[in-house]
Amino acid sequence: MSLERQINIKTPAQIKIMREAGHINATVLAKVRELLQPSMTTADLNAAAEEVLKSYGCVSPFKGYGHPPFPTSITVSINDEMVHGIPHPKRKLKEGDIVSIDCGTIHGGFVADSAFTAGVGRISSEAAHLLEVTEGALYAGIEKMRSGNRTGDVSAAIQNYVESRGLQVTREYTGHGVGQKMHEGPQVPNIGIAGSGLKLRPGLTIALEPMVLVGTYETRVLPDKWTVVSADGSLTAHFEHTVAVTEGDPLILTVLQPQQATV
Repeated sequence: MSLERQINIKTPAQIKIMREAGHINATVLAKVRELLQPSMTTADLNAAAEEVLKSYGCVSPFKGYGHPPFPTSITVSINDEMVHGIPHPKRKLKEGDIVSIDCGTIHGGFVADSAFTAGVGRISSEAAHLLEVTEGALYAGIEKMRSGNRTGDVSAAIQNYVESRGLQVTREYTGHGVGQKMHEGPQVPNIGIAGSGLKLRPGLTIALEPMVLVGTYETRVLPDKWTVVSADGSLTAHFEHTVAVTEGDPLILTVLQPQQATV
């Protein structure tokens, strides 16, 4: 990933639009979460997401992105697949799977980006621990998204939260700025040193996304050139929110009922 992406500070009016985009994105993910049942195909999940997007007159920035162009509106990654899994009509969910769903929404010229991992039916205690830690790491990072802190404070909080609980964070894939483009500056790695990096200031909007692995932190990309899996076949999880830095508390934009805050 390029380290030279432009950093764009958003106005209060622009953040209002991003909150609307985030609400839509959260609505899409809520619908998909309802459908995580055995025998559901991953293509069915994508179709349901596209129906919700269409009802709002929106599209996903994922579809057609990159080289080769990503073919669908959401990513569906199962078990050892960490991110960027491609939905397929023959891929069915099974009892005990853990499934990571990532979705983006373009609304009013701005992008919202968020993700969650959830179980299909009854899951193992190892998988449940992984989900709890990964989501907790996201909120540990969000807590550090305050004006005057630095990106390294956010990264260190994520890394320390995960590693202190016996798991690993990816070294290769990062959080990122988001706004009129899906990927803006700055990058926010899932590992870091407190006190280092870019100083955060109001109007900065970042998609934080801890990606956590039970085994090694090493990954590889499958022949489809998109799906990222753990190198040792161990379980993985991914949670993400788009967050704005404000004069006060961090503002999570990708929620069903956006918070109130002064930017």
